[in-house]
Amino acid sequence: MSFVEASKIEEVTPGKMKGVTINHKEVLITNIGGHYYAIGGKCTHAGGTLSKGQLYGNIVTCPRHGSKFDVTTGKNVGGPAQNDEPVYQLKMEGNMIMVNI
Repeated sequence: MSFVEASKIEEVTPGKMKGVTINHKEVLITNIGGHYYAIGGKCTHAGGTLSKGQLYGNIVTCPRHGSKFDVTTGKNVGGPAQNDEPVYQLKMEGNMIMVNI
């Protein structure tokens, strides 16, 4: 595993999210109150793209069947999904968000 450039910091403003693909893995980066988080970007239920869903507070809702995940922990908190999302470590370097994949 190594840190890879994922996004510019200014592209993920507070309360927003961005989907990126890193090494063939979809990752969802969010900014919650100035803190950045990265979890899997594909719903563990049916593979919906989480970046196309809705973000309310720290909960993202999958656009396909409504599964809900806590973006700060990756935990499944509702809907038909049975599994949590993977969580990825982040760091900032200059103006870049780096994700450990």
